[in-house]
Amino acid sequence: MPPKSRFTRLDAFTKTVDEARIRTTSGGVVTIVSLLVVLFLSWGEWVDYRRVVVRPELVVDKSRGERMQIHLNMTFPKMPCELISLDVMDVSGEQQHGVSHGVKNVRLRPASQGGGVIDVKSMNLHEDAADHLDPSYCGECYGATAPSNARKAGCCNTCDEVREAYSSQGWAFGRGENVEQCTREHYAERLDEQREEGCRIEGHLEVNKVVGNFHLAPGRSFSNGNLHVHDLKNYWEAPNGKQHDFTHTIHQLRFGPQLPAAVFQRLGKDASPWTNHHLNPLDGTNQETNNPSFNFMYFVKIVPTSYLPLDWEKRFKDAAGLMDANAGGSLETHQYSVTSHKRSLEGGSDAAEGHAERQHSQGGIPGVFFSYDISPMKVINREEPAKTFTGFLAGLCAIVGGTLTVAAAVDRGLFEGAARIKKMRSKEL
Repeated sequence: MPPKSRFTRLDAFTKTVDEARIRTTSGGVVTIVSLLVVLFLSWGEWVDYRRVVVRPELVVDKSRGERMQIHLNMTFPKMPCELISLDVMDVSGEQQHGVSHGVKNVRLRPASQGGGVIDVKSMNLHEDAADHLDPSYCGECYGATAPSNARKAGCCNTCDEVREAYSSQGWAFGRGENVEQCTREHYAERLDEQREEGCRIEGHLEVNKVVGNFHLAPGRSFSNGNLHVHDLKNYWEAPNGKQHDFTHTIHQLRFGPQLPAAVFQRLGKDASPWTNHHLNPLDGTNQETNNPSFNFMYFVKIVPTSYLPLDWEKRFKDAAGLMDANAGGSLETHQYSVTSHKRSLEGGSDAAEGHAERQHSQGGIPGVFFSYDISPMKVINREEPAKTFTGFLAGLCAIVGGTLTVAAAVDRGLFEGAARIKKMRSKEL
């Protein structure tokens, strides 16, 4: 027998000789079951270790001077594109009248004809660019000041330039019957041809990241002092009893870029609730009315949101060593909630809906209005591993140790029970 060392007395794992061990059938069954349990729980621990979770954080949004993109896709089946104007206003005093940059108007056939898209070449109402006119020709602006973007400075050579000049003066334009340029371009006739058409507005807006609103309303808009005014003459005076209204479908409305689809594929079907910020509450909204004197209002609360993928910090610096805010797939976007309201411009109450106490004021502009407010708080969704490697090892040790301890207790109980039963039977005999 080898001599004992000084560590022998510290041995916490005392041994027994093989002659003192008793092997039983129940012990073998418990061993196999415990082994299967260890393998099953270890696999679950491995899957949990490989899982990616998202930890939301709430911080104060310290961004300054940034602009926000609004992505819009809406259909108006009973409004021709020529009569719709898209305007943006905010509390900083910035106003965008008749937004066209980044926005496309798609003319649609009447709903009775299927609502298909009209040929792209016919999307422009004013196809005549006045290139065929005498180079010395300078069209009259009829008392208004020529627009700054006119092709020929100080002149109004097209109907659209005359309309722009009238708008800058705050004058109503109408059908342009007595305007030479509009008569030459058959503006009134083309307008009447489009009366039964629909329109799809798609594209994006660039707005200041402050409280503001954007709206789609009939007629060209202009500012008259502190008032925002629309030329509604052509909207109300529809010929042959034809009528327009702002029945609409919102196919998509989002603020900022969309979260990539690869993120949801990586997170799987059991993605955490935070991922609902890619679901825009107004997508698929449909509103119908037969009243031309009707407007729809949406009050939107926007929350700035950042998405930081796994190991984003390691990829935060680009190859040149410069800081790149969008490196590694990070994304700056927004999520929002919305409350909607609609009313007739003729006023009245909601008695038909059982709420006679609700009274609506008279007046206003028909159309679809979006009023947005931006939260000073920012949500950061950060991808992280569900467990660290040391946590994974600790979990494995807990699984093995805990399973063997329970198995030993079960085996001991079965052995003691069998021994007692055997002893009782021997006494009876």
